[in-house]
Amino acid sequence: MAESTFMLEIVTPEEILLKDEIQFMVAPGAEGELGIMKNHAPLVAALNIGVLRYKNANGVSKNMAISGGFIEVIDNSTRVLAETAEPGEHIDVLRAKAALERAEKRLAVRTEEINHTRAKMALQRAIARIKAAEKPM
Repeated sequence: MAESTFMLEIVTPEEILLKDEIQFMVAPGAEGELGIMKNHAPLVAALNIGVLRYKNANGVSKNMAISGGFIEVIDNSTRVLAETAEPGEHIDVLRAKAALERAEKRLAVRTEEINHTRAKMALQRAIARIKAAEKPM
C-alpha cells in the first residue's frame, strides 16, 4: 500500500491540521478542481473556498472545508496552506446552515451598509462547510 501513497500536509496559520500518507486528493483550485496522485508533476496553485477530498492510506475517504489558500506539490509531497480548514467530521451542520441563511439574507438586501463581496464569501464558506460535513464518497 505504501507504494501508491504520498504525503499530504494541511497547514493553517494556527496549526498543522493534518500530516498523513494518502492515496489521492481533490482540491478546489482557482481554475477548477485539482486531482493529485503519487508522482504528480511539481505544481503551485491558488485554492478557492471549497471542499478538499482525500482518501487516506487505509482507503478511508475524508472531506475538509477550506477557505482558500495555496497548494504545493513536489517530490511526492503535497502541502496545502489554507486560510482556514476544518475536517468534515468536526463541522457543526446546524451552525453552518444558520450561517448560510444569514449570508443569503444579506445578499438579498441591496443597501450600502452591506458588503456584498464579504457576504458572498460567507455564503461560499457556509456551503463548503455543509458539503464537507456530508458523508465522503
